[in-house]
Amino acid sequence: MKAFFALVLLAIAASALAGRTLDRCSLAREMANLGVPRDQLDKWTCIAQHESDYRTWVVGPANSDGSNDYGIFQINDLYWCQADGRFSYNECGLSCNALLTDDITNSVRCAQKVLSQQGWSAWAVWHYCSGWLPSIDECF
Repeated sequence: MKAFFALVLLAIAASALAGRTLDRCSLAREMANLGVPRDQLDKWTCIAQHESDYRTWVVGPANSDGSNDYGIFQINDLYWCQADGRFSYNECGLSCNALLTDDITNSVRCAQKVLSQQGWSAWAVWHYCSGWLPSIDECF
């Protein structure tokens, strides 16, 4: 019986460390609750789908310059967040690990900063999201 409880606790701990996976509507609702304009939500959910498949915990493979991308919006560590042991401009003023948590607030705020400075095309997947997108209204 002790072994069973140990396995249950291990499974709970592992799932907590693994982050979480959202879906289109849960992401849209959370972003709306964080004050993201509703007319942007279809674009943000498209970017999250193509960048991370709505997973908060993803660290992308190394880019050609050796940098990595973090979190649900795959935010780059050379410019936007501080990865351990390497140079970063850290424009968002936070650790890249802060982009990997279940709480998407840091990811949303940093992604909004990227958008304000570089526009939607800062995301390599933008070509999937720049045309017609399904309405997000069904999520509310």
